[in-house]
Amino acid sequence: MRVTIRTNLAIRVLMACGVNADHMVRRAEIAHATNASENHLAQVVHLLASEGYIKTVRGRSGGLALARPASEISVGQVFRHFEAATPFAECFEGAQNTCPLKDVCRLRDALVAGLAAFYGVLDQITIEDLVHDNAGLEGLLSMPNPASTMAASCGAQGATAH
Repeated sequence: MRVTIRTNLAIRVLMACGVNADHMVRRAEIAHATNASENHLAQVVHLLASEGYIKTVRGRSGGLALARPASEISVGQVFRHFEAATPFAECFEGAQNTCPLKDVCRLRDALVAGLAAFYGVLDQITIEDLVHDNAGLEGLLSMPNPASTMAASCGAQGATAH
């Protein structure tokens, strides 16, 4: 089994937003922190926004943020949204299934059970579970809060003006 790049990037974006839950983050910052193409990330961000996982704000003070609490975003749900279009095997393709064994193969039943178990585990994990108390992840994905950076620089300027 192999997770698609889009699904992998979707989870990275959600984790970055979860780590930086107190402010909006920019797509370019996420791309840099997660070693991803900004163009590829743009497609993933669009899908995440259209599915209601994140909210996006355009403009100078814009960016991305989780659309709902990290504790309410199931990793299994995200995987299903991003992996649904990619059949696990030919026998999952319905009308396009040309496998000559399709009427007698017992492997499909095992694959269905395996996928159900896989998604069952992922359904129990939330974005909050991935980011909470994860200092290593915070070190990699923490991004400056533009509002606090601006306030700090304004405070510093105010202090020198007296």
